[in-house]
Amino acid sequence: MNELNSVVTQILQVSPIMKIIRIKPVGWEFPSFEGGQFVALALPGSASRCDTATEEFDPPQDQDKLIKRAYSIASTSTAEYVEFYITLVHSGALTPRIFNLNIGDKVWMGKKGVGMFTLNEVDSKKNIILIATGTGVAPYMSMLRSEALKREGRIMIVHGAANSWDLGYSSELQLLESMFDKFVYHPTITDPDKEPAGWSGDVRFIGDIWADDLGEKKWGFKPSPENTEFFLCGNPRMINGMVEMLAEDGFKEHKKKSPGEIHVEEF
Repeated sequence: MNELNSVVTQILQVSPIMKIIRIKPVGWEFPSFEGGQFVALALPGSASRCDTATEEFDPPQDQDKLIKRAYSIASTSTAEYVEFYITLVHSGALTPRIFNLNIGDKVWMGKKGVGMFTLNEVDSKKNIILIATGTGVAPYMSMLRSEALKREGRIMIVHGAANSWDLGYSSELQLLESMFDKFVYHPTITDPDKEPAGWSGDVRFIGDIWADDLGEKKWGFKPSPENTEFFLCGNPRMINGMVEMLAEDGFKEHKKKSPGEIHVEEF
């Protein structure tokens, strides 16, 4: 069995089904990585699942074998830990086991960050619009905490969730908006009736917000393929809808062999 090579150092319960978890390597160092990359986490099938989990969709046959899944990193490369923002999938294989972990418990973590969902190839002068649903905001937190705010271009985050308590990192993003003139944070929720203290913000779906010229309203000019690139992370339905809508304005999806202005990371 692969050795559980890391330890849980902090757990923040964001909502009943969302947690921010910090994991630190034990006896090794996590190498430098780019904001937006991901890494695998794993636990053996023998690890117990949390109380709120439902019947496992596909129980593991081999209790010793590690169940591995990839998660976007939310922390910066300079941190001593690796941070993740994770949603509980009640009938899932790994997240109910992760949600049962306590501080000090061991977990397996991959030895390096991987993935191309980064700002590496985007010209520093170009504006970037980072659109997410749910925990899809995690790679953007890593970008912002790393180098993104040193860029010349403007930055906007549009984050959608069912309720305000599912908008992880909202207080940090609001703080950044108050500190940096070139940074805009636009949250939206789709189930305002459940808000105990009410909600005065946006309640539309992301596609409807974008169709209402959010870019122009926030920046005073229309984002175009010449001046702006998009990053989309989260719900495949949101991503597909945005790719279609942006195509009407001349934006195309970025591929290795044919560069474009829309970068996609689907769950």
